[in-house]
Amino acid sequence: MRAMTAPDVHNCPVARTASLLCNKWTALVMRDLLRNGGVRRYQDFIESLTGIAPNTLSERLKALEAAGVVERRFYEMRPPRAEYVLTQTGRDLGEVVLAMRRFGERHPKLRA
Repeated sequence: MRAMTAPDVHNCPVARTASLLCNKWTALVMRDLLRNGGVRRYQDFIESLTGIAPNTLSERLKALEAAGVVERRFYEMRPPRAEYVLTQTGRDLGEVVLAMRRFGERHPKLRA
C-alpha cells in the first residue's frame, strides 16, 4: 500500500486554487469584489467584512495582488489611497467563488 503524501501545490490545479482561497477572509474579499463590479476600496472592505482585522485584510489583499487576482490602483496620492480591481485571473477565480455560493445555497444545513 502506498503512503499518502500531501498534494504538490505546483502540480495539482485543485491544490493551487485551494491555496488562493485557503481562508474565509480571502473568499469573502472575492465575494465583495464580485458583488461590486470588481472594484472595492480598502475602507469598503473594512465596513463590509465584520470582524476582519486591518492587518489581516492587508495581508489578504497583498496575497491576491501577488497572485495576479487583483490590481491595486491609486485614486489619490496625498495621502495615498487605492482601490482594488479584479483582473481577468480574478474574474476567472470568481467562477469558483460563485460555485461555492451555489453549493452553500443548496446545502444550507452544512456547517464547518
